Formats: sequence, structure tokens, C-alpha cells
Amino acid sequence: MRISDHVIPVALFTLGLGLVSAFAFEGTGAQSNNGVAPAVNVDVVPRGSAVTAPALASPNAVPTLAVPNMPGNNSAILRAPSRSLGPALPAPGHPMTAAEAFRTGMLALQANDPKGGVAWLEYAADQGHAIAQWKLGRMFADGDLVGRDDARAFRYFQDIVENHSDDSLGTPQSRYVANAFVSLGAYYLGGIPGTVKANPLRARELFTYAASYFGDAAAQYRLGQMLIDGQGGPKDPWQAARWLKLSADKGYYQAQALLGVTLFKGQGVPRQAPRGLMYLTIARDSAPQDKSIADLHAAALAAATEDERAVAASFLESWLKGRRD
Repeated sequence: MRISDHVIPVALFTLGLGLVSAFAFEGTGAQSNNGVAPAVNVDVVPRGSAVTAPALASPNAVPTLAVPNMPGNNSAILRAPSRSLGPALPAPGHPMTAAEAFRTGMLALQANDPKGGVAWLEYAADQGHAIAQWKLGRMFADGDLVGRDDARAFRYFQDIVENHSDDSLGTPQSRYVANAFVSLGAYYLGGIPGTVKANPLRARELFTYAASYFGDAAAQYRLGQMLIDGQGGPKDPWQAARWLKLSADKGYYQAQALLGVTLFKGQGVPRQAPRGLMYLTIARDSAPQDKSIADLHAAALAAATEDERAVAASFLESWLKGRRD
């Protein structure tokens, strides 16, 4: 079932009605397994208590996902056309299925044959193989073994979003579909010169869908960023804190850092320095290579009182034991 630019906003509006009650701090929304964000414990930012996103992660950063099962607005809707970069494909002894073409393409890439690999992946993608489309989208977006071409990457990600928005959850393919939503949202957020006009509203819709339906940690983080900055809609730091916590509790270190700063400084929410320092500590340890996060942690640690540090240490101990309250 294809999903149009009109259907997604309507679905999101309906979803939003449910989120309002699920996320109210006095609400009792229950944890579910359908990917929709549950209510978060009141202790995150209690009512009685009185860095910018680019510093935490590149606006276009998306996680690298391993391909499974291997042997080893602009308002115009664009379609991913067939566009082989290599020689004509050899005629198989029987009709090649999309899955077979995908596996053949991945084996060719592993054998250092990018032209043949891309040709077979395009064959699979033209037959609607979502993971082949995702792989090509990432290759063109990153300039991996091919020349970087954001317009082609955009078309592949858009084709996935249009055709797989209601895929079943919990399947290997759903992870790639969710990441396609995030990647397409990033393109709408920044735009593509001469091809796609920046559309923060559309980006926010895509992140919201992936964060809610797929429960994707990267989407939850990106949505939290937009809610803090007021991109694509009004600012809502309380909702931002909830989405960031969902992402942070899945181990997404950028969300851990941004939530830590938000809670430690009380940016739009009641200040909760020990909890914020805990998240900054976890983010620092999760990404020791990120100097910006190390600097944020050092600044918070220096500003914290002795009591705040002690409480943060107890929170961290509970976290390490698996508690996520």
C-alpha cells in the first residue's frame, strides 16, 4: 500500500491524539511492543523541580546497518529508475528473483566488483526489493564505491517510504525501512541544492512516524532535536525529553548527551542535575571518540555539587544494573 503526502499527515494527526494522553506526565500509558512510545516515569522531569544539537551529531548522520541474510517536499514524488553503472547483466539460466539478484550483488561487492554489484542491486531494487533499495540509497548518499549522488539516494529512500510504511514490525526489513524514513527526513531537513527544497515540516512528520510506529532510536533522537529547536513546528521541550529518553534508553549516545544537557541545565524542563549528569556520563563512555561530548560532561561535572555527583553515581549504578526509570 502506497502512502501519499496527504495520508502521512492525517495518520500522524490521529497518532498525535493518542500520544497526548500517553505522554502526559500524570498519564498511565502502558508499555507496548508495537513501537509506539510509552509513557515515561514521572521521575525524569518531575513538575515540582525547578548545546546545541549539531554539536552532538551531524544533521545527516544515520547509523550504519549490516545487511542480514548474507553468506558472509519537493512535493513531486520521484521514482527510482533503472540506471545501471556496469555492463549488461549476464542472462541467467532461469528468471532471477529479486532476492537472488540482491545476494548476487552483495557477493559482487564483497568480491571488489562494484560495477557488477551495483548492477545486480539495481536489478533487485527495480523489482521492489526494499533492502537493495536501502543499500543503493546509502551507497549514493555516502559515495561508497560510487560517486555521491544525493538525488538518487533521495529517490531510493522515498520509494521505500512510499511502499513500505506499514511493514510488519520486528522483521529484519523493518529496520531498513525505519532508517529510510530517517534518511529521507534528513534530506528534507537540509534540502538538496537544485533538487529538493528544505521542508522541516515534512522532516518532522517523517521522524515522528519512524519514532512512533517503528520505535527507531535515531528517529526519536532527531524528533527530540526538532522539538527542542522548534524546527518544523512549535518548541516542546517536555515532549522532547520524552523522545530523547526513549532513544537514550536504547543506547543512542547522541540522545543520551542531548538529554543530559537538557536535564542538567533545565532547558525548558525542570532542572534535574543528577539525572542529567548520569546521562552525560553514559554518553561520554559510549562515545569516547567524541570530544564535544567529553567537554559537555567535564563542564557539567565541574558545575555539579558534591551531593549532585553522589546522586548521579547512584543513578548510574542503577542504570548499569538494567533499571531504566
